[in-house]
Amino acid sequence: MASKSSGTSPDKRRKYDEAFKTEALRLASERRSTQAAARQLGISPKLLYRWQQAQVVAEVGSVEVARAPEVRALRARLKRAEQELDMLKKAVVIFGQPTR
Repeated sequence: MASKSSGTSPDKRRKYDEAFKTEALRLASERRSTQAAARQLGISPKLLYRWQQAQVVAEVGSVEVARAPEVRALRARLKRAEQELDMLKKAVVIFGQPTR
């Protein structure tokens, strides 16, 4: 008789609920490093990349459009602009406070 290996068999894969996936995607977008976010969550970076790709495809509606270089570049620029806007909003709040 063959003994079972200590590795994880395909039928014993971990299942993640949508709330976990959503939080993982949010964390990855905030950190600017998918690998660091995956390490923090204890999941494979490849899995997190797949979830990100699935999210993009769901937003765009097509795998071909989601993979287009121009679309990826524009998404990166938009993400950076949104982060800069968030920082500027925080700066306005900080510098807008009256001094003593």
